[in-house]
Amino acid sequence: MGAEEDQQNEEPRGKSISQAQFVSWKRQKDADASARKEEAARKRAQDIAAGTVQMNGRELFLHEPWVFDNTHY
Repeated sequence: MGAEEDQQNEEPRGKSISQAQFVSWKRQKDADASARKEEAARKRAQDIAAGTVQMNGRELFLHEPWVFDNTHY
């Protein structure tokens, strides 16, 4: 009875990986995330240039700084 309970309570363990395998996986994951982020930024810049999306404050300041010129007041 005790041996059966011990076997049922044990969680199945996944496949062990080496540190080199983990580092390789982590670098690949980071590279993929970086590529996705760069692609999203490039697409956003294209959409802003085309005028298809609304700019946030920072983007507006960078692309149209005359909007924030207070010398006329």
